[in-house]
Amino acid sequence: MGIASGSAAAVPVAAGPSKGTDAVSAQRPPRRRILAVDGLRLVAALAVVLYHLVAREGAWRTDPKALLPGLFPVGAYGWLGVQLFFLISGFLICMSCWGRSLGDFFTSRVVRLFPAYWFAVLTTAAVLIAFPLGDSRLPLRMVLTNLTMLQEPLGVEHVDGVYWTLFAEMRFYLLFAALAWWGLTYRRVLAFCWVWVVASALFAGYDDSPARLLVMPDYSWYFIAGIAFYLMHRFGPDLLLTGLVLVCFGACLPFVHSSWQRLPRYIGHHVPFWPVVLVLAACFAVMALVATGRLTWMQWRWLPYAGALTYPLYLLHQNIGRKLIGLLEPRLPSYGVLAAAVAALLVAAWLVHRCVERPAARWLKTGLTRAAARVRAATP
Repeated sequence: MGIASGSAAAVPVAAGPSKGTDAVSAQRPPRRRILAVDGLRLVAALAVVLYHLVAREGAWRTDPKALLPGLFPVGAYGWLGVQLFFLISGFLICMSCWGRSLGDFFTSRVVRLFPAYWFAVLTTAAVLIAFPLGDSRLPLRMVLTNLTMLQEPLGVEHVDGVYWTLFAEMRFYLLFAALAWWGLTYRRVLAFCWVWVVASALFAGYDDSPARLLVMPDYSWYFIAGIAFYLMHRFGPDLLLTGLVLVCFGACLPFVHSSWQRLPRYIGHHVPFWPVVLVLAACFAVMALVATGRLTWMQWRWLPYAGALTYPLYLLHQNIGRKLIGLLEPRLPSYGVLAAAVAALLVAAWLVHRCVERPAARWLKTGLTRAAARVRAATP
């Protein structure tokens, strides 16, 4: 996913639709990595970090706007990093599914998502038990349920509030897996996108229906646009794909406006809405540049490392970052506290990637591959 897609930034060389889109869909041309996507993922993660550690109330003993006046206006819009994550996720998940079996897709998602997530849940829980934040309590049943990543539909509180996005990603995976089981072609994926657009519009007015929960009209527009951007990248842009992206941009604005209206209860201040539109437009624009190959000049060697940091950084930063700020605040000036906390989180993210994600992923992939082979052998 955008947050947890990792090595999925390698994509096939684009093939023009004039050669027959469904025929081309079956081909698996050599892949080349889009390093710009790795950089964008880290930018999105750092934006969310700034929002939680600079703008959102609760991290500092006093008003962060007074403590960090230079960064607060930026951090106040950092929550839009999630929207960028979802755009990237639509792009990368469509790419990672293409030409692969449903079993391969399932294995890749489990291997990528769960090792770092399990570690983050247990580590965050240990930190919060040792150093409680406010009146927060962490019963064992709550921690164990969080390990399933299904705590939201089961009505259990998140160990860390940022985990809500993972359930949104899982719903996207479920929808796209159904399409992958049928088989990905240009026509099918495009039809899937337009059907999802219609369903999102129809169920937007329902509050608690299971259909709305699955279709998720609050965030579907970013996933759909990301898929459209991938189709542009693989087959070339055309008016239909461009129109799909523009529809998604326009349709997401009422929902993001609702999020902006709720913002003062989290940051304690009112901020104007127009920067929200500009930031979203910039996110769509930069993904258009990725889709049309205009960022292939970005070949810096550090970009894959930036992408590797993204998921563990996202999982660890909020509650642990707040605790770091609480420990450092009496000892350093405000900007020094923030710099030290973010640096510590980046180091921790790298250690999680090297010492947890990579070895656990190898073990988990081997086990799931063997299990899948057993299922295939047992099929009558």
